[in-house]
Amino acid sequence: MSIETPYLLYLGHSTDPVEIKTSRGIAVFRREICVGEFRHDDCPLTLDLPRLTFAEAVQQGAKTLVLGIANAGGTFAKPVIEDALAAMEAGLDLAAGLHQQLADQPAITGAARRLGRKLHDVRKPSPDLRVATGAPRTGNRLLTIGTDCSVGKMYSSLSLVKGLTERGVTADFRATGQTGILIAGAGVPLDAVPADFISGAIEELAPARSDAGWDIIEGQGSLYHPSFAGVSLGLLHGAQPQALVLCHNPAREHMRHLPGYALPDLAECLAANLAAARLTSPNVRAVGIALDTSSMGEDMARRLCDTIGASLDLPCTDPHRFGVEAILDKLLAKDESGIQAVA
Repeated sequence: MSIETPYLLYLGHSTDPVEIKTSRGIAVFRREICVGEFRHDDCPLTLDLPRLTFAEAVQQGAKTLVLGIANAGGTFAKPVIEDALAAMEAGLDLAAGLHQQLADQPAITGAARRLGRKLHDVRKPSPDLRVATGAPRTGNRLLTIGTDCSVGKMYSSLSLVKGLTERGVTADFRATGQTGILIAGAGVPLDAVPADFISGAIEELAPARSDAGWDIIEGQGSLYHPSFAGVSLGLLHGAQPQALVLCHNPAREHMRHLPGYALPDLAECLAANLAAARLTSPNVRAVGIALDTSSMGEDMARRLCDTIGASLDLPCTDPHRFGVEAILDKLLAKDESGIQAVA
């Protein structure tokens, strides 16, 4: 069942910018299908879209309220359920990507039946999952990896797709999270896939290809995050990537939601990911570092990119702020054997 657009993006009572990453991602990469945002007076955040009530959004053509929030645990708080019910009464369908499903909320399902509204649970994997084989497959695949959760892996992936396309290189975004799926219209909600099937799901998401194009696979989690390392490892093996881009937020003081765990050293993190990826992709290589510098001034951000790039001997940039040209130069350059990497 396809999700009808335009969207009204939900911020609700959120105060943490990271928690609204789904709504923000859609606003950045699919702004043309968004009529506005819904937020309460105690929400200090904005996507710079018109602030609308549910009724006003319907009057302006909105079809679906995207509950684009991602709280710890992925649960439906009581205020969110209350807003969801009010949105349906106003005439909106619902889409959500939380671990808890809309279809499992009795108040929401009851109202949907009564009002004839559609419910879309994005974080619902296919029932036809299979175990990975690890068999070598043709094609070019790049995977974004991270030092932590929510450090720009999706933004970097989409920026790389855009950059490759502008160079005339075929590139396809392979979404593995709720935001990416809502942007791309398809994908695998990887953190909802049973552990035994994670690698197999990615093998199906990015199968063998015989052209010179690239699959840019959206990374998830971090090998160094105690909560989500299993997902990251399965993704590394299933992606069978030729190239890795390491994403990092230099302003992060500790692992997200885990104050007792420090962020890993960049070189150590990159080495660990390369080692793990070699199980299914022996010739994998690192082609760049992607920073989220949104919390710092431009001069400081550029200096940091230069410093980190020099220390790791890799191009380093903020993809959303400064572009990805240097990473693409590295990705598409001839390797030491003289073989064009894109071929």
